[in-house]
Amino acid sequence: MNKGELISKIAEDAGLTKVQAGAALEAVTDGVTSTLAKGDKLTLVGFGTFSVNHRAARKGRNPQTGMEINIAAKNVVKFKPGKELSSRV
Repeated sequence: MNKGELISKIAEDAGLTKVQAGAALEAVTDGVTSTLAKGDKLTLVGFGTFSVNHRAARKGRNPQTGMEINIAAKNVVKFKPGKELSSRV
């Protein structure tokens, strides 16, 4: 399912127009993004928890040449599915 299909599904299930459903989806994704950008955790009971983890800088190897490379530190988004989501899938 892509974003357009998801908007259509939201519009159909909630009785909204596609424009309203698109705005609602945009508001949700903006909320999730801004919460994670602040370093906070977002929990949607039954669905799951989004959090941010920090990965430290480390050494790696280029598989083609075998040369050692430096991998920069970065923040990564982590998702842990909730019990209800896990049981339904």
